[in-house]
Amino acid sequence: MPQRVVIIEDEPDIVELVCYNFRKAGFEVASFSRGKEGLEYLRRSGADLVLLDIMLPDQDGLEVCKSIRADGRLKTIPLIFLTAKGEEIDRVLGLELGADDYVVKPFSPRELIARGKAVMRRQTPPSEGGQAVSIGGLRLQPDTREATIRGAPINLSDLEFRLLQFLASHPRQVFSRENLLDRVWGSEATVTPRTVDVHIRRLREKIEEQADTPEYIQTVRGAGYRFSGQLQEKDQG
Repeated sequence: MPQRVVIIEDEPDIVELVCYNFRKAGFEVASFSRGKEGLEYLRRSGADLVLLDIMLPDQDGLEVCKSIRADGRLKTIPLIFLTAKGEEIDRVLGLELGADDYVVKPFSPRELIARGKAVMRRQTPPSEGGQAVSIGGLRLQPDTREATIRGAPINLSDLEFRLLQFLASHPRQVFSRENLLDRVWGSEATVTPRTVDVHIRRLREKIEEQADTPEYIQTVRGAGYRFSGQLQEKDQG
């Protein structure tokens, strides 16, 4: 069964171009010009990849992204923003809301397909998710993608879950941004080291009691990030 791509975009020429090229590459494609229609379809039928425009006629694509990431059934679907907005602040905002990648118009259809395949490939199947993690009030269950902090459930995207699990599975070890991109995003990642900072900040907001003074994910100045080993010692004691 072919993988399904959902494109939510209101520019007919772009929709035609994307649909033609993805179908030619062997994908099933469904397209919608309005965010509400796209969301309704996703909630009914799901998808393997979402291509989402920011400027939509009925609602901001950023709001659509928020709705997708807040839905327990949809939150792990890989999502790429398609937009004419190319400023760094726009890219960072899109990533902070949970996008996996960001493609600026005009774009090459071949590159878009390659980046779509890359984000889908980076999504780790639950059966290969690794060992459960229990450290200092944090609980991660890879086979069900469930995460809790001090007993409260955490709503994590698939990428956030994999990043947190990787760090928590290697306490005390320091990883550079480039190393995390390679180990979590994959060697085919097209995103920049700045992406790591964005996702670390999102994780801190979700798991730390005070994101400005993190206990779990620590910054090692000039080197990268590490997961606190003291929490593990406390948990095991």
